Amino acid sequence: MEQNTKKLLTKGLLQSEDLCQYILETSLYPREPEPLKELRHVTAGHPCARFATSPDAGQLMAMLLKLVNAKKTIEVGVFTGYSLLLTALTIPEDGKIMAIDVSRETFEIGLPKIKKAGVAEKIDFIEFEALPVLDQLLQNPENEGSFDFAFVDADKVNYWNYHERLMKLIKVGGLVVYDNTLRAGIVVMPDGLVPEFMKPGKQLTIELNKLLAADPRVQLSHASIGDGITICRRLY
Repeated sequence: MEQNTKKLLTKGLLQSEDLCQYILETSLYPREPEPLKELRHVTAGHPCARFATSPDAGQLMAMLLKLVNAKKTIEVGVFTGYSLLLTALTIPEDGKIMAIDVSRETFEIGLPKIKKAGVAEKIDFIEFEALPVLDQLLQNPENEGSFDFAFVDADKVNYWNYHERLMKLIKVGGLVVYDNTLRAGIVVMPDGLVPEFMKPGKQLTIELNKLLAADPRVQLSHASIGDGITICRRLY
């Protein structure tokens, strides 16, 4: 058992910790590339390790990237870069990722592992708020429909704002994946059981899930993996 990753495993929605460990140790860890394993261990020591993409959700992301033959992607919210490194390792040699985060500090934690893996040149890191960056992209009509894949793990209050913009930037048939869409299960908890600091996030997530479920522009799958991920395939 990998004791150093306990902080990351608590994000799982499975009721049984033993079952969670079984999945990770049987199907994930043996196939996890060494650079990702190293970055996961580095991230586990961070006070905010829970912000990292769960490795089981990452494994599904890698498959999705391959299924759509993603070459040009967007990542909104980077943290230490586990999902970013995963994407860089998965896309082709000439693939590119636009990675957007308001802080470079945590990205710098993972950057040595990204450089060691030899994929740093695939990443364009932008230290800025994501909405203005996405809006600037949309000012050029050539950017519309030019991205194959997007992953969003950032400020929950803007998820729908990101969605509206990504529905223009992602090509028809491309995917947008949203993280933390079940919020450790609090979306179905009575308010009296939800910690006060999590209540705003609960309501935001419930509203987002309703909007995504009603969006005719996407084919949707809401997966109970990691902290909940929602996969949206653009239809038109």
